[in-house]
Amino acid sequence: MTLLTILLAVLALIVLISWGKVNAFLAFLLVTLPTGLALGLPPARLLAAVQQGLGDTLASVVLVVVLGAMLGKLVADSGAARQIAGVMVSTFGPANVQWTMLGAGFIIGIPLFYNVGFLLMMPLIFSVVYQYRLPPLYVGLPMLAALSVLHGFLPPHPAPTALVAQFHANLGLTFVYGLVVAVPAVVLAGPLYARTLQGIVSRPRPGLVAEPEAAGPLPGRLNSFLSSLLPVLVLAVVLATKALVPTGGALGAGLTLLADPGVVMLVSVVVATFSLGKAQGRAVPAIMSTFGAAVADIAPILLIIGGAGALKEVLVASGVSQELAASLRGTGLPPLVLGWLIAGFIRVCLGSATVAGLTAAGVMLPLLAHSPVNPNLLVLAIGAGSLLFSHVNDGGFWLFKEYFGLSVKDTFRSWSMMETIVSVVGLLGVLALDWVLPLLGI
Repeated sequence: MTLLTILLAVLALIVLISWGKVNAFLAFLLVTLPTGLALGLPPARLLAAVQQGLGDTLASVVLVVVLGAMLGKLVADSGAARQIAGVMVSTFGPANVQWTMLGAGFIIGIPLFYNVGFLLMMPLIFSVVYQYRLPPLYVGLPMLAALSVLHGFLPPHPAPTALVAQFHANLGLTFVYGLVVAVPAVVLAGPLYARTLQGIVSRPRPGLVAEPEAAGPLPGRLNSFLSSLLPVLVLAVVLATKALVPTGGALGAGLTLLADPGVVMLVSVVVATFSLGKAQGRAVPAIMSTFGAAVADIAPILLIIGGAGALKEVLVASGVSQELAASLRGTGLPPLVLGWLIAGFIRVCLGSATVAGLTAAGVMLPLLAHSPVNPNLLVLAIGAGSLLFSHVNDGGFWLFKEYFGLSVKDTFRSWSMMETIVSVVGLLGVLALDWVLPLLGI
């Protein structure tokens, strides 16, 4: 009965969000309360679990996600992202345009959320298409594959950040492992797969791909790169220094503070406020307006994360975690594969990568207490599963279709297959790391 209750809860989520078009946060609450009652929680304990799940989950991610959104919005609005992409295209030339777009997608995708990066980069993609007379999918797919992988795999993007917190994984290690897994996934799904699509006819709508007018001069090249990559650079320097100095003393304590992801993002936002804001002649109120818009954009995702945390806490408080863990172990599937399958199933049913990842995390969390699985790799396995086979119930599917002017069939062949390649190769990369890391004593 316990497993049936959990299965019905997941199916109810799918029906409410996919068929009923109910807001995902509201759907989580509507499912969580009856699920808790069905699992035997008294009303007072149920409400306490919901509040605790909301509070604990949001407390662990809100700093990184909100500050990351602020940085990404400033990078976009200041023109730094366009500067980065433009520099890379002009430096490496049309002969290497696929690899250039892939590299630009990697750099831009670290601070920018997927939808922002997609909309921001479309004018650049089509300017390259028209200038060098190249097939649109040949040029655009590598960059969009990179943006998608970073969205699903790497902090500070919402779902990976939330999974790191729920599994008590190490954000720095997850980021490094995620990059290792992301490279072959993007190479196969981007430049290599795009070469098989050159026969697809793409008729983009002119109104959607017109070059936007610049509001002012773009930031300098070095400034654009450093400001966008500052969180990665700060975290790398602090962690390397921390490994070389004694753990005690004021220096060790200061490095521990600076190594916190929330502090890293705060430092990066403060620096970018001056380097991409004040230094570009923008007034403080205008910069704060940009940050306010970023918070508004990310608020719905934060609510979804909180709703998933509430459902997870109800499952834990009901005592069902032990039974669920034993049942999942009984399947005989490795936890990494199981997490990928659960996330992939929910992704195909719902369309939302974020909801798929967070829901799968709640189901997989009990296994961590009974399995030696590496939590950093479990984050990546679920992230890879959450990208599986985007189709007609995913807004990204239609965004891609309309911008590239494709038929539904060709969108399946290009976009859906690209996402599936990313997902499968991501899982294979995670399994390879799971085999290699113990051999290296890590």
